[in-house]
Amino acid sequence: MAHLLVVEDDETIGGVLRSSLAAHGHVVTWASTGSGALEVTAAEMFDLVLLDLGLPDMDGVDVCRALRSAQPGAVLVVLTARDEEIDVVVGLEAGADDYLTKPFRLGELLARIHAHLRRSQPTTASPAGADGALRVDEQTRRAYLGEAELPLRAKEFDLLARFLASPGAALSRATLMADVWDPHWFGSTKTLDVHVSSLRSKLQAAAVLAALSAPSIVAVRAFGYRLETEGR
Repeated sequence: MAHLLVVEDDETIGGVLRSSLAAHGHVVTWASTGSGALEVTAAEMFDLVLLDLGLPDMDGVDVCRALRSAQPGAVLVVLTARDEEIDVVVGLEAGADDYLTKPFRLGELLARIHAHLRRSQPTTASPAGADGALRVDEQTRRAYLGEAELPLRAKEFDLLARFLASPGAALSRATLMADVWDPHWFGSTKTLDVHVSSLRSKLQAAAVLAALSAPSIVAVRAFGYRLETEGR
């Protein structure tokens, strides 16, 4: 059972989402405005947030940024009627882990939610980088470069853990999307590029604090990415 927040101003859609998610065993809170969502998230922690960008009182992207700050460990899924790539990228860069464009199929949304929640649960594995400087602790879902902790969002942590499971190996885009997001993912993989870019920046910032060389996430042309740890 997970604690979910639905931020949706449309009463029909909000009602369907709340009843469907509750029927799958989740505790669901529904906010119909951006200000209502920010008020709720200031007092409670959530496992996953469904956020409609078309809110009546606030810009959805601003709400997305505020929710990411208030709920750093939550998975944030954007629901939007804005299907242009630039709108999707703006949402991802504002802190979203995933997005779904309206109109959406309820079955697909439920499948994605369950996949996100399953991957966000801690496991007993604790992969480590080849040199031991870069490591993740999946019990606590915390990541470190030397003594510096990386301030990672949920999917950034999952992505780094996947890279560390195969340090130095070239991982295809399809493999990364299947292992970190959804094995049945289809459409744009721009979310992967945005998360890699953010992860690179956070690794570089942590490397400065730890006085270490930053591990590199290298793009493999027409294929995917490869993590190169220090000394490789």
